[in-house]
Formats: sequence, structure tokens, C-alpha cells
Amino acid sequence: MHISQLYTYPIKSIRGTALSSATVIRTGFLYDRRFMLLKVLDDGTLKNMHVPHFPEMSLFQAEIVFPSEDGTELGQIIVTFRPAASETPSDDNDTKPNRILHIPLCPDTRQLEELAIMMHQSPTKGYNMGAQYNDWFSEWFGYPVVLAYLGPHSRRVLGSFGPSKSAAHTGVIKEETPGKPKGKRNDEGMLTVGTVVGVAGVTLLFNLLLGLSTTGEQKMPPMFSAAAVVVLLVVMLGGKAVYDRVGARGEEEERITFADTAPYLLVSATSVDNVSERLEGGLDMDVTKFRPNIVVAGAKEAFEEDFWAEVVIGSGKDGQTRLLLTANCVRCQSLNVDYATGAMAEGEMGNVLKKLMKDRRVDKGAKFSPVFGRYVFLDGESEGQTVHVGDEVAVARRMNERMVYGEH
Repeated sequence: MHISQLYTYPIKSIRGTALSSATVIRTGFLYDRRFMLLKVLDDGTLKNMHVPHFPEMSLFQAEIVFPSEDGTELGQIIVTFRPAASETPSDDNDTKPNRILHIPLCPDTRQLEELAIMMHQSPTKGYNMGAQYNDWFSEWFGYPVVLAYLGPHSRRVLGSFGPSKSAAHTGVIKEETPGKPKGKRNDEGMLTVGTVVGVAGVTLLFNLLLGLSTTGEQKMPPMFSAAAVVVLLVVMLGGKAVYDRVGARGEEEERITFADTAPYLLVSATSVDNVSERLEGGLDMDVTKFRPNIVVAGAKEAFEEDFWAEVVIGSGKDGQTRLLLTANCVRCQSLNVDYATGAMAEGEMGNVLKKLMKDRRVDKGAKFSPVFGRYVFLDGESEGQTVHVGDEVAVARRMNERMVYGEH
């Protein structure tokens, strides 16, 4: 398998940028979802804008111009508004200046108003980019909006989505490592630290219990009280989850930007083809409607990614990038948006979500929503590496059963 496409979304929920390579960091691709749009309601409060509720967001396309290596160019986002296909074109065209907005990639926030932003019960702060940018977006949306910049802030990852709580990485779900005995060794062929700690806890607890006579007379040193036994039980039962390589990362370390749930989303091109086969009239499913960061081509079967726990990108000592897949991505009406009209599609393309409902409601934790794609976190040792279109992708560890959305 290999990476066939890479995408980043500098402004949440508008159309993103295809990349040939990307730098991976713990909070997502560099510059991914650092901006978002908020609608100004009648009472002055701000409402987060997401494409299933504001399908007209799909009429905006973002392109990243990265900073130059010598530092002379600071980088920018170029946003282009493309009118709905149903509108009558005027004398101007897509290159006319008032349809294009240039936004600094890393704005100076010292004079900007600070905003409190809540996304999916995970609070953060941002900055109001001001009239120069807000008025441009408001003109094309037809209602007042605010462009917010995340700046140095981030959001906490909630629930069980982080690797330290995901069942795929805490031993709750049985693992299947290709070519190695199931449940015995990790992908490097060595016993995990958590397993060693757990076994040691069992052994020590057993020896301590043997120190008690059948008459209840204490033969152990006083330090081994009932409380000590409880502590040892915690170590024994929680050792794997706490001390494993991914478990030891700590939940507090996992942070995200304006992405919904996780830093990365991975989809399989084989599964996208499966969706296209469901559409009548020879239509092809647009992979960008799934909002992926990484598209993997070459999987033998559709939806086999449901069972991937870890994948490795690249080969050789120059930089393997290890990704930790933690949860299924459950889908909404965004799959039915027509990017050409900025509205919900009609006909076959307006029924994509319904077609997936038939057999893709496979997650017991989200039984009313179909699953497509996997949420992904970066292994800490891969921080700062670069992935490229064409890089080899290998599954380092698989699970025997699907993960459950929201389950610890």
C-alpha cells in the first residue's frame, strides 16, 4: 500500500489544499485547521460553522503558500470564492481580486480581540481577525461572520479518542500482529513494559498473600498493609494500560486544533471506490467530501481499515512515521453536499449517507451513524517527520474486532 493523496484544511470546513508532502506534528499537519469561521447571530453571539449546517462553505477554496526556507516569505493562505454553478456569471471571473482573499499564515495577534471558543465541549481561545477579513467573508456568505485564528492555543482531546484511552492501545481489544503470536509480543517482537509490570504485580501479590498463615497471623513486614495490597492490585490490573509505550504518553499531552476529534483522519481509496460502486449512472465519489488528511491506496478489501491499530509510513532508517488509529469516524450529512452549488445535492449524490446506512452502521457506540475512515494520532517519536505522496504504508498491528465509539 502507499499514500495516494494528502490534504490539509487551513480553514475548518472550507475546501482544503492537496499536498505532495506534509510535516507531521502531534496536533496535525503543520497549519491544519488553524482558522475557523463563526456566524454572528442576531443577539451578537457566535455560532461555529460546519459544512453540513452551512453547505455554502464548500464554495470557498483554500490554498497554502508555505514560508520560504530563508525566511523572506512568511507564508499565506489564499482563499478563492467560486460562485455556485447555478448562478449566472458576470463580466468578472474567478481571478478577479474581490473573489480572492490573502490571509497571513501566522498573523500578529497582539492587537486582535481574544475569543472564547467551544467545540464539542472542549474549550479553547482564538483571535478575531478583524474587519479586513470578516467583511470579505460576510459579503460572500450574505450574513455576518467572524474569521477566528487559533494562535498558540489548542484544545484538549476528550473521551476515549486519545491513544492512552483507546481500546486499540490499552489492551482491551485483542490485537493481531502480522507474522507474530497473537497477544504475546508487540510489533517490535518484544514484551511490552505494561505486560512485565502486570506479571511482576501478580507475582509479588501472590508472594505477599503466602505470607499470611492460615490462622490469619501476619508474617509480612508491617509495610505490606491492606492498602499496599490494593495498590499492587491497581498496578497489576492497570499496568499494561499505564506503562505501555502509547499508554504512557498521558492524556494531558494530546491536544488538537479546530479539528473535530483527532489530529488526523485516514481513509482507504479502496473503500472510496466501494462507495462509487453504490452510485448509479457511473458517478464517482469525491474523496474530499470525507475530509481526509491521508488517503491510502492499495488495500485488498474495502473497509479493512476498520481493524487497523497502527500503520507505518515510509521504509528504511530515514524516517518511518508511525500512526496510531484510535477510533472510527462516524459520518453526517456533509457527505451529501454538492460542492458545485454550495447546497445539498440532489439525486444519487444526495443519498450517499443513506446508502452507507445500509451496511456501514458497524460501530456499537454510534449505532445510528455509518462509519467511514479512522481517527489517527501521531506516535511521539515521529514528531516533525515528513510524509510524501507515494510513500509506502504498512499495517504494523491489527485488531480482531472493531473499536467502539466513545468506549474507554
